[in-house]
Amino acid sequence: MSFESLKSKILTIPHGFTARIEGPSCDRKGNIYAVNFERTGTIGIVTPNGNSSVFMELPTGSIGNGTRIDRNGTLFVTDYNKHNIFAVNIETKELRVFAHNPAMNQPNDLAITAQGVLFASDPNWTESTGQLWRINKNGATDLLETNMGTTNGIEVSPDDKKLYVNESVQRKIWVYDLSSKYELSNKRLFIEFTDFELDGMRCDMAGNLFITRPGKGVVAKISPDGHLLSEIQLTGKNCTNLTFGGPDGKTCYVTVADTGNIQMFQTDVPGRCWSLLHN
Repeated sequence: MSFESLKSKILTIPHGFTARIEGPSCDRKGNIYAVNFERTGTIGIVTPNGNSSVFMELPTGSIGNGTRIDRNGTLFVTDYNKHNIFAVNIETKELRVFAHNPAMNQPNDLAITAQGVLFASDPNWTESTGQLWRINKNGATDLLETNMGTTNGIEVSPDDKKLYVNESVQRKIWVYDLSSKYELSNKRLFIEFTDFELDGMRCDMAGNLFITRPGKGVVAKISPDGHLLSEIQLTGKNCTNLTFGGPDGKTCYVTVADTGNIQMFQTDVPGRCWSLLHN
């Protein structure tokens, strides 16, 4: 097996973010948003050239994790401490509770369909179990599956016909068929790893799945048929999540907890999350 030899470059200064850095998303202007900049409970904003600042403070006691931006410029943020999904207007910074359900363990990562329906992973780290939720466009929450492994990274395929969900501790990625009504069926194992954990995931427009591997310090690129294609080496080991941005959607930004910064590398195909905002 011959791997592409890629290595990340540093975008932001080390330890500008806390060790809880997570959930990057890019807006149409190329700015990157990630949680827990400088201190816990913030959302940071990073310009394409790496200048970083506090974008906003979350309500007292709330701690962000995964984020997504929809076509309307709404930034969705999971608040794992208080079982919320926030919706933030990027232009005005107006924040509202979009969804709340006390039956959630701690909403973690988000996936979004082309029409703006959200899916959330919901791990229970203590028990090494997890749940899977759908958050509809009106903010209503539907529990889709329980008694899973430690659900974490989650993503929708470029054609909106598949949902990928990984289980960090169990090192498995599952794939479901996704109907036009956003119902799931035909769950099957997509790929399984023998070491290290799994975290955030994003697809490119060719259907390849990129996944962070905490502990190993790489982003794994997996083909649409479930084969490992390459590993991109990062500086640091505990990579948490990733997103696509840049002028053509081919820059992959990765949040790394032990270095407290965002790193980046170039790909040959635009990311799906970037394409949702530009097409």
